[in-house]
Amino acid sequence: MGEYKNLTVVQEGDICIITINRPKVLNVLNIETLQELKRAALEMDAKKDVKVVILTGAERAFAAGADITEMMPLTAIEGKKFGQLGQEVFEAFETLSKPVIAAINGFALGGGCELAMACDIRIASEKAKIGQPEVKLGVTPGFGGTQRLPRLVGRAKAKELIFTGEMIDAAEAHRIGLVNSVVPPDALMGEAKKLAGQIAQNGEIAVSQAKKAINQGIDLDLKSGCGLEAEAFGLCFSTEDQKEGMKAFVEKREAKFKGR
Repeated sequence: MGEYKNLTVVQEGDICIITINRPKVLNVLNIETLQELKRAALEMDAKKDVKVVILTGAERAFAAGADITEMMPLTAIEGKKFGQLGQEVFEAFETLSKPVIAAINGFALGGGCELAMACDIRIASEKAKIGQPEVKLGVTPGFGGTQRLPRLVGRAKAKELIFTGEMIDAAEAHRIGLVNSVVPPDALMGEAKKLAGQIAQNGEIAVSQAKKAINQGIDLDLKSGCGLEAEAFGLCFSTEDQKEGMKAFVEKREAKFKGR
């Protein structure tokens, strides 16, 4: 795997753990880190031996937002380009062919919250603090927050969180559906790896096609979405994994999937 200045990328079997590693500045997302995240996402997409990705942050933060010192001098046009860069990077994780689990270990604010929302599943430490505080800086969320947050928690709650800029704790994030589960800090990575392991045991192509059908179908009408599902379902029947999975079920044994 490639060398990174601001990330650590470690593969454990068929699971890869990407850690934003700028703990002295609470893992804020400067341009260099955003570019490295995009490169890591593309690298994970290409790696045949990686089935699930876990994204987390070093020490006290998941990511405490974008780099304010880089944003301060930007013009309107430059600000738009910076927002588009963040959106592009996070879309790379959202559309990654493998599931991405966010292990939210601490502060996930602004761009950090937006990055977590671009992941498929979010597990939070009890110490996690989550929010979109951009209005306190005189700007809107710029990396997808105004779009993903209402889709996850509903329009009214998203407006409350974005308009006030207030942080919420992990329990409240769980109550409103922003995170899937909350665990003690020392259990966070264990839980993320356990979930990743459960996913990795399944048919890789089927999981990938299911992710694609959910993501692409969510904003369509039901009939159009079901059309996407039919395509994904049919495609699975052209794979060796489908033959093996069903044969193993009939023979009452564990399936040995090969991602083909």
